[in-house]
Amino acid sequence: MSKWTKILDLVLRGTNDASISFDDLCGLLERMGFDRRVRGSHNIFRKEGVREMPNLQRSGAKAKSYQVRQVRDIIVKNRLGEEI
Repeated sequence: MSKWTKILDLVLRGTNDASISFDDLCGLLERMGFDRRVRGSHNIFRKEGVREMPNLQRSGAKAKSYQVRQVRDIIVKNRLGEEI
């Protein structure tokens, strides 16, 4: 199992959202084909065919729990898990 598959599994499982690294969450989105734009502290991700644009802000080394939930909802809604 690759690193990205493990991270995707953690995000989709939703049992410990507070333990996911900010860099890993951003890397996962980029690995799934999202384009990243940084404006100040905001990391904005876009992908053609996906209406939602996750907007992530760093909070130390870990991603914010609500942002992990938002990313999970986007992945599930748009069925993006197969792209890893």
